[in-house]
Amino acid sequence: MLRLRGNAPATVDDKGRLKLPATFKADLEAFAVGEGRGGMRHYLTSLDGKGARLYPMPVWEDIEARLAAVPGTNPAKRRFLEVTAYYGSEVEPDAQGRFVIPPILREAAQLTGEVAILGQMDHLAIWNRAGFEQRLAADPLTTEDLAALADLGI
Repeated sequence: MLRLRGNAPATVDDKGRLKLPATFKADLEAFAVGEGRGGMRHYLTSLDGKGARLYPMPVWEDIEARLAAVPGTNPAKRRFLEVTAYYGSEVEPDAQGRFVIPPILREAAQLTGEVAILGQMDHLAIWNRAGFEQRLAADPLTTEDLAALADLGI
């Protein structure tokens, strides 16, 4: 099972390429090889245009399989598919572990220069570093959040 965790600062270069930090790259490669998954294809998208999400293709395909069971008339499904398709594209790292962030997503999420890459268990979240630090300060983890997690057994 994939368990991406922690934070790794990185930089998006002038050509929009992001190099996966070594620890995340190793975890994703091990996941791709494990259980015959093969390949390093990923789905790069966003739910809101403020940050990016990088899913290993098998994880994204599991999401698609669950969505396939939802009626096409469901408005939440339609909105989810529209936004993830608009910002989304299949990506595969080059030999140096870099992948190109598409211009639409790069501009919307301001993914230039310094970024923070956060392990989110089954995917990576990619944020403009300064913007993410501002968000952390403005919307911190609260005692109510911790109580809600405790109710879930965490």
